[in-house]
Amino acid sequence: MGIPRIVVRPRTLLYGGEEASVERVGDGSIITRFDKTPLPTKPTDVVCPHFLELKWATGCPYSCAWCYLQGTLRFAPRKKRPYVKPYDKVEQHVRAFLSSVNGSGELLNAGELSDSLMYERNGRPFSKFILSLLQGQHRHKVLFVTKSDEVHHLLEVSGQEHVVVSFSLNGHDVARTFENGAPGVERRIEAGRRLNKAGYRVRIRIDPMVPVPDWQEQYSKLVDDIFSAFVPERITLGSLRGLQSTINNCPDRSWVDYLSEKSNWGRRVDKQIRQSMYGQVIGQLRSQHGYSDVALCKETVEVWNALGMDYRQIKCNCIP
Repeated sequence: MGIPRIVVRPRTLLYGGEEASVERVGDGSIITRFDKTPLPTKPTDVVCPHFLELKWATGCPYSCAWCYLQGTLRFAPRKKRPYVKPYDKVEQHVRAFLSSVNGSGELLNAGELSDSLMYERNGRPFSKFILSLLQGQHRHKVLFVTKSDEVHHLLEVSGQEHVVVSFSLNGHDVARTFENGAPGVERRIEAGRRLNKAGYRVRIRIDPMVPVPDWQEQYSKLVDDIFSAFVPERITLGSLRGLQSTINNCPDRSWVDYLSEKSNWGRRVDKQIRQSMYGQVIGQLRSQHGYSDVALCKETVEVWNALGMDYRQIKCNCIP
């Protein structure tokens, strides 16, 4: 196999500037730019910066009712059952990227098509493998996005400066009802605390927020539970949403009852309810914890504006 070619193209940024950015490495099967969300031009357009995916695997061992992989991977032979790509191909593409890409550092998102820590109880855990490739350079990092608490390998190795870990959390009862098979929220928070103590950059995604009857109490408790354990580097909020391909391919559709609004990103929770949920959490973070490093995930321009937030200054989960 030859060395994969790095494809670089001009990219317009959310704040209006332009820069030459990596679009893909080789055929794009391992490293590619996530660009499925056009730059917003209307109040109802969704905001999402175009980050780099590290597609080392597909699928997830958990069975969250609303998992978008049920739709995204519907034509894959294994559907959403976990599949790890050959490590030699992953290594070839990552090494080509590291040796060729200069400029500002990129954050390689290893959790867009899989849970980043789903392969930690195997003979060659992904965390140790990818960290071995990142050693010796100080520009680029890998982002682990996970509902797992399998952090023992990360606690055994050095190289914290090469890693950002993001835990997806939800209200305790919401998680117990809809996030089947995933470790409990308290276990994920404890895993985050341990990594934070060990010097890792730890982020939190409270996503998807669900307007269950007692959502105010559930998300208030969740925020307090997080901050009683550690202070995250960054928090990103998102609400329940469902592309039609996801809805069509999920066996449990009880969550769809919470979706009453149509949008260009599928069906969503009512806009006013979304604003109320975000507003409560943001207000609690500011007033009780003096915390303001908060962003929204795949949310519309009008909701950003209604909350007094500038999406052009976005610092959300998937970017450096």
